[in-house]
Amino acid sequence: MSLFISEAHAAAGAAPSGGGMEMIIMLVVFGLVFYFMIMRPQSKRMKEHKSLMTALSKGDEVLTQGGIVGKIVKVSDEKDFMVISIAENTEVTIQKSAVSAVLPKGTMKSL
Repeated sequence: MSLFISEAHAAAGAAPSGGGMEMIIMLVVFGLVFYFMIMRPQSKRMKEHKSLMTALSKGDEVLTQGGIVGKIVKVSDEKDFMVISIAENTEVTIQKSAVSAVLPKGTMKSL
């Protein structure tokens, strides 16, 4: 017909249908990978952090997410705040969720 366009020929038979099972299996596999790689470790970390926050008590030395090291002076159970002492006569009020780690006793003196 044309010099630049080749003619299209129809296939001899109908294309084999793949069904829908392969797609469902692939989605299930992706869902499992997503759960075990992302959801499960994140929920584990959240549970550990929650248990850390409930175990905080007066006298513990903590490290905040902002990098402040201090000793807990007062913990408020009904509110999510606590007071930490970062130096002599210097106290800061922070949220409990801002604590990233509880340090061993004597860490502040060694700094």
